Amino acid sequence: MEHSSRHTVIFTTILCVVFSLIVSAVSVALKDRQVENKRLDKIKNVLTVAGLIQPKETLSREELSRRFATKLEPRLVEIETGAYVDVGDPMAYDQRKASTDPARSTVAPENKAKVRRVPNHAQIFILRGDGEIKGIILPIEGYGLWSTLYGFVALEADAKTIRGITYYQHGETAGLGGEIDNPRWKALWPGRLVYDDSGEVAIRVKKGRAGPVDEDPYQVDGLSGATLTSNGVTNMLHFWLSENGFATYLDRYRQEKGI
Repeated sequence: MEHSSRHTVIFTTILCVVFSLIVSAVSVALKDRQVENKRLDKIKNVLTVAGLIQPKETLSREELSRRFATKLEPRLVEIETGAYVDVGDPMAYDQRKASTDPARSTVAPENKAKVRRVPNHAQIFILRGDGEIKGIILPIEGYGLWSTLYGFVALEADAKTIRGITYYQHGETAGLGGEIDNPRWKALWPGRLVYDDSGEVAIRVKKGRAGPVDEDPYQVDGLSGATLTSNGVTNMLHFWLSENGFATYLDRYRQEKGI
């Protein structure tokens, strides 16, 4: 009996070691693919918010990379000064990881978006065409009803008119707050204005319907049955487009461009 038990333990141990080695080998083998898939997902979202992918358009990996490389330039910006910085490959920068590192981020002031820390550097994307800047894509995040929403907002070259908005990760309720993924809702954003005449962030998601862009440039239709998610979108835009986030960079950009 003792002999049988010893063999069982040995056999089980060997199986555990073998399966652990297999899992480790598979994990290592898939790591490069996982990194590449993550990179392509970011590229796809940036191209989408920039208006370079149509809603039902399907692109190969090669076309995604080609379109990104010819139209978009990733840059790192120092949040405090608004200056570009050259520190390694901008596409390799993990902003979310930097936000959790006390050495690479600062505590955020009290805010409705529930942003806890702000990274010292942010990854942005410059949209170019015919040798000129056509737009700027900025990362945004903030709390909705159930989750932190992660996305991008694209601005036109004037750094105040919205070109598009998209979210790539959230846990909001499907059919309610999850309607931030609805192409019809996202189509309401282009042409809306971020800043009022005094330079304050004025854009917001209202409760109910907003008017057309030319009559109601600072408001967007609310999400039906999802007031807290709608408020979350407003709060994160006010945080990241104010002095807490990218206002210093955008001011510097406008001054350099003479806008």
